[in-house]
Amino acid sequence: MSDIVEATARTVQGTVRGAVERGVAVFRGIPYAAAPVGARRFRAPGPPEPWEGVRDALAFGPTAPKRPYAPPLDRLLPDPSVPGEEWLNLNVWTPALPPEASGLPVLVWIHGGSLLHGSSAVPVYDGSAFARDGVVLVSVNYRLGVEGFGLFPDAPANRGLLDQLAALEWVRDNIAGFGGDPDRVTVAGESAGAVSIGALLATDRAAGLFRRAVLQSGAPAALTPEAARGTTELIAGRLGVPATAAALAAVDTEALLTAQTEVTSGGNPLTGRNSFQLVVDGELLTRDPAEALHAGAAAGIDLLMGTNTEEYRLWFVPGGLTERISRLKLRLALLKFKVPNATARTYRANRPDATPGELLGALATDLLLRVPLNRLADARAGAPGSTYVYEFGWPSPVQRLGACHALELGFVFDTLAHPDTVALTGPDAPQELADAMHRAWVEFATTGDPGWPSWDASRPVRFFGPGAPALVLAPRDDELRGWEPYRKQP
Repeated sequence: MSDIVEATARTVQGTVRGAVERGVAVFRGIPYAAAPVGARRFRAPGPPEPWEGVRDALAFGPTAPKRPYAPPLDRLLPDPSVPGEEWLNLNVWTPALPPEASGLPVLVWIHGGSLLHGSSAVPVYDGSAFARDGVVLVSVNYRLGVEGFGLFPDAPANRGLLDQLAALEWVRDNIAGFGGDPDRVTVAGESAGAVSIGALLATDRAAGLFRRAVLQSGAPAALTPEAARGTTELIAGRLGVPATAAALAAVDTEALLTAQTEVTSGGNPLTGRNSFQLVVDGELLTRDPAEALHAGAAAGIDLLMGTNTEEYRLWFVPGGLTERISRLKLRLALLKFKVPNATARTYRANRPDATPGELLGALATDLLLRVPLNRLADARAGAPGSTYVYEFGWPSPVQRLGACHALELGFVFDTLAHPDTVALTGPDAPQELADAMHRAWVEFATTGDPGWPSWDASRPVRFFGPGAPALVLAPRDDELRGWEPYRKQP
């Protein structure tokens, strides 16, 4: 402790002690809700217990129960696990504490991981660069898998989303003590984190908790209860217990994780699998988030959103799936997803050297990510609240991953030097591109303008790499027009 330069801050529950690291005050593992164990398991989050004296906030708090990514993704996406029961915790990076600074913009980060993986302890999400540049960065843990998103008749749905709301309420009530302005909050997330933010935008419960939102490689979506309960029932069936919260609460955590992994393994977010999804439960989510946003929900909230050019390559390339997709499998997939013949022909014409696997990946990337985000931008054009669209296109040389899913994270957080980032980017990722992308996110959180025109009929998209960032109008619009059947209805 003698070598640590300490920093303290007050919260509603008590005082926390953090550390000053490279001129930034960092507080880790602060509980924003009670531990969801015992009688609180599978319940909505409750308030954290207050404490006497000063609580150390020097280490990342416990992570929600999870298993590592399956090989070979485990080498590309390190996913630290911290033991303990207080999973519902968050971290704060701030450039200074009052009275030196106050009223700073705040960015709240919600991690991805298919609602099964990830945590705020992932080193790529280090918030030092945001704090260095005048933004208070808050990163959040929430319940995962069956703990957070299993659907039961005797427990509230969307518990992980309720956790995120509780964290945002904590920010509202406490962030001023860390120099942040509760009225200048931006919520940001990638993949499942972005899907979660789509739901937060659509629920009345989140009104007033944030002013802006960033959706990276994740489109608003939720399932009906009928479509969502199958994964929970399969897990309960493997364990030989009823698919109820009461029954699964009596199951050992490791046994539950084993059954969960067996049910959800195989497949990927693009080709499909048994998975956990947000649910239109009639209470927190009263309608599909995409429908709600197309109908005007979150009017007045500024949005920054986009995709990576080759999202699919993270799932298709490392395990060799790209090579295993034959022409026949491609044709069957086109039939399954009801891809119009003319659309498939356009993609083929624009990629004359692409293999069947690469064509399927490009089509799936656009159908599941780029098309719905473009449609959302179209629906918001002219409405209150600006909308900005980006595309990340710098190709990683690692295992021929290209501009794959999650690659932009080290650029957004300006953490290219960390070994966990290098695992995905390689050692020679361009710092100047990280400077530009990180600056855009800082400017959006600070002013609401990332530095390029907002969405209108000309469809401006900011491309980040390869090469210098550039503004492109209506990129690959011939391909997007081919999805008109998917663009007429949310």
